[in-house]
Amino acid sequence: MKKAIITTIAVLATTTASAQESQTAYNFLRLPVSAHAAAVGGDNVTLVEDDAALIFNNPALLSSVSDKTIGLNVMTYMAGAKTASATFNRTVGKRASWAVSGQYMDYGKMRQTDANNNQLGEFSARDISVAGYFSYMLNDRFAGGITAKFLTSHIGGYNSVGAGIDLGLNYFDPEHDWSLSIVAKNLGGQLKAYDDEYDPMPIDIQLGASKRLAHTPLRISATLVDLTHWNYRFFNHLVLGVDATISQNFWLGLGYNFRRADEMEINTSEGGSTHLAGFSVGAGVSLNRFKINLAYGKYHVSSSSLMLNLAFSL
Repeated sequence: MKKAIITTIAVLATTTASAQESQTAYNFLRLPVSAHAAAVGGDNVTLVEDDAALIFNNPALLSSVSDKTIGLNVMTYMAGAKTASATFNRTVGKRASWAVSGQYMDYGKMRQTDANNNQLGEFSARDISVAGYFSYMLNDRFAGGITAKFLTSHIGGYNSVGAGIDLGLNYFDPEHDWSLSIVAKNLGGQLKAYDDEYDPMPIDIQLGASKRLAHTPLRISATLVDLTHWNYRFFNHLVLGVDATISQNFWLGLGYNFRRADEMEINTSEGGSTHLAGFSVGAGVSLNRFKINLAYGKYHVSSSSLMLNLAFSL
C-alpha cells in the first residue's frame, strides 16, 4: 500500500522524466520556477537578467539580481495541485551575493483505496524545499554560485527528508552578448526515506548558451539537459528558446522543449498529437522597482500551466 501511494506521487510529480528517472525523489525540483526561463523552454541556465527567480535555474545568476529584491512565484499545475515559492537576496560588497528561498508543492487530496479498489478515505501530499544561495564574481566575466537546500516530502502518513546542492558557473561577455553556463543540480540524497529503501535525487547536469543577435532585439538560447543519461536520442536533451526585448521595460519569449513534446505525445487513430506540449510562451514588464513576468506551458498531459513571477526591489 505504501509503495503504491509513493509511486503514484512520483508519477504525478513530473512527466518530464523518463521511466528510469521517475524513481528519483523530490521530482518537483524539475519543474520551472522562473517565468522567463519557462517561456523559453523551461530549462535555461544562461539568462543574465535582474530576475530573482532565475536563481532556481542557476545559482551563479544571482550575481545579476538587484540588492534587496523580494520575489513571489506561483504556478498552476494540474487539477488540485499547485506550487509556489518566495525569494529574498542581498549583495555583499561588489562581488558577492546571498539569497534564501522557500518552495512549496501541494498535490491536493487523493483517494486512498485497498487492493480491491475499495475507498478507505483520502490522503494529501506535499513537498517543501528551503534553500540558501551564494554567488561570487570570480572576475569581470565569470560568476560562480552554490545552492544548499533542505527538502522534505509528506505523502499521507509517510514522510522523507533530504538535502542537496546545486553548483553553477556562468560566463558573460557584455560586449558580444554571449552567455555560457554549466550547472549541476540536485547533488545529494535522502537523509530519511519513506521506508527502508532510499531513493536517489533527480540529478541533472545542464549546459547552455545564449547569444543576442547584433542590431536586433532577439536573443537565442540553447540548453542541453539531463547530461547524466544518454539512453535516448540527442534531440530530446535539447531545449531551444528565443526572447525579444521590445523596449527597456517589456520582453516576449517563445520556447520549445523536444523531450517534453516527445513524452507527452498521445497516439490516436488519426496519428500522434502533442496538443502543443513542448511549446511555451511568456512576457514580462518592468516598472521601476516592480517586475511582473508571466508564462504558459504544459508540464502534465492533463492540463496546461500558468506561471506568475512578481518581484519588488526594496
